[in-house]
Amino acid sequence: MKWVLPTLSVLNHLKVIRLSNVAPWSFSKIKAFEQCPKQFYHMKVLKEFEDVETDAMRYGTQMHEAAEHYVRDRTPLPSEFEYVHSALDSLLSIKGDRLCEYKMGLTENLKPCGFFAPDVWWRGIADLLILNGDKAFIIDYKTSKNTNYADTRQLDLLAGATFIHYPEVKKVKSALSFVVCKGFITKDHTVDMYKSYMSVFDSELERIEVALEKDVWNPVESGLCGFCPVTSCEHNRR
Repeated sequence: MKWVLPTLSVLNHLKVIRLSNVAPWSFSKIKAFEQCPKQFYHMKVLKEFEDVETDAMRYGTQMHEAAEHYVRDRTPLPSEFEYVHSALDSLLSIKGDRLCEYKMGLTENLKPCGFFAPDVWWRGIADLLILNGDKAFIIDYKTSKNTNYADTRQLDLLAGATFIHYPEVKKVKSALSFVVCKGFITKDHTVDMYKSYMSVFDSELERIEVALEKDVWNPVESGLCGFCPVTSCEHNRR
């Protein structure tokens, strides 16, 4: 399925909003829509609000930066992230060329392109990509306190994009590395399945298309409603 973004006019202070505002798509955008379509509409389509960095998000960003500098430059880890030392050392023992925070883009026809290319349709970032001949390893760091909500479809997307960007790669081993709770979830991927990897979110993309075409964005009530910036929502508790 191709995610076609036709133009749809919606009334928002008498301004016309183009659907291209929600492209390109990414794993994080899909998860934002799943969390709450109404919040997605106000933040990703109308762009009325910007994401506010929480303490947890800030901690995750700092941990990713520390891991990047340690793996790429051997910069010593800050004391608060010393606990990931052994995990990162094990990754350094894997042979191959290491690419940290590696950005990949794909066109709608699943052709490789730059992360900021004019025709980019999908974007993804591999926290660590190791290339070794016809094999590759992908690691995505997580700072969650448990693995209860792990979504390995993110790994499928990154593996599919790796096969497209590096045609010599035939096998990919990927993992979600939960550095706080010491969880490690792995997947194996083969090049013959790359198209199926890139279609793991087809049903979600179809739901976004329907919401865009019908201009219907149903709210989802959750424990996060107390932090949502969309105060016009019936479930907002701010």
